[in-house]
Amino acid sequence: MQNIVAIHQPNFLPWLGYFDKMARCDSFVFLDDVQIQKTGGGWANRVKMAVSGQAKWITAPIDRSYHGVRNINETRFVVENDWRQTVLKTLRASYRRAPYFSYAMNLLEPLLLNPDDNLSTYNSNCILGIASELGISKEKCRWSSSLTHSGQSNDLLVSIVQTVNGNAYMCGGGASGYQDPQFFAEASISLVYQNFVPDPYPQINTDVFVAGLSIVDVLMNIGMDGAREMLSNSAGRAST
Repeated sequence: MQNIVAIHQPNFLPWLGYFDKMARCDSFVFLDDVQIQKTGGGWANRVKMAVSGQAKWITAPIDRSYHGVRNINETRFVVENDWRQTVLKTLRASYRRAPYFSYAMNLLEPLLLNPDDNLSTYNSNCILGIASELGISKEKCRWSSSLTHSGQSNDLLVSIVQTVNGNAYMCGGGASGYQDPQFFAEASISLVYQNFVPDPYPQINTDVFVAGLSIVDVLMNIGMDGAREMLSNSAGRAST
């Protein structure tokens, strides 16, 4: 019997495919003790949302005033910047006419206003709050920083899968270029490819579907029931 493990960094308000991976695995591990990039942007503290019908980056600024390297679970937001209110104002301005605006804001506002300034725990809290409403159990979730593991790259993934007693690893459909099936096979771990391709859904302020946006866009436009239906429609697409 397969025990599928999915591993992903705790991203900032990630897209629906992130939650699809959570829903279809048996164990989900937030990869939070790996290095965050020192410069530039990344999914850990920014995501794309629809602003005036266009995909725009929404950013939660993080403190980069450190020397050397820092892991995700050691990273903190910039305290002086009232970015939470800025994000909420952007959501209100961009989605106020969306069909499920009131519902989505009631869910998202307390999550976004969480005063925790640790990047890992803040993002994880947002993800788990939304996942719970989608019917995804929090009990399947772990944090790599709380596990005993070793190695980097493929070695790290294999180590984590073995630590949580998994025998299959779920990766994104485009992961075949950097994950070595033979390496996993030698560890008696099969690869399961997610292959998540969301169906287009009606979006406010645009007649042309804008893909790859935060789950916020899904919740605003088609609500939680619509999001659950999209996840249900994608079930079974995973391949080995």
